[in-house]
Amino acid sequence: MLLEALSSAILGLALAWAATHRLAHRLPPRPLVLSTGVAGALFGAFVMHSALDAGHWLLVLLGAVIVSVASLSLLLRPAGRLRRRSATA
Repeated sequence: MLLEALSSAILGLALAWAATHRLAHRLPPRPLVLSTGVAGALFGAFVMHSALDAGHWLLVLLGAVIVSVASLSLLLRPAGRLRRRSATA
């Protein structure tokens, strides 16, 4: 379990680092993104380990990646400015 937690934290950190380099203009400050990636991966690993029990380490890591990407996607802001029309237009 400790190896799964360490592996999922490293995967979450790597995903968050890649997101900050690729989408830096659409994300909040880097410390928030990095901590969100790690926390999402740890939570995903915990949920998958609880659901599957021991022996399914590859599926646990897959669940960690999925939850980490989902939590990082919640931090994304729109690329351009939203143009809103006034109510009278």
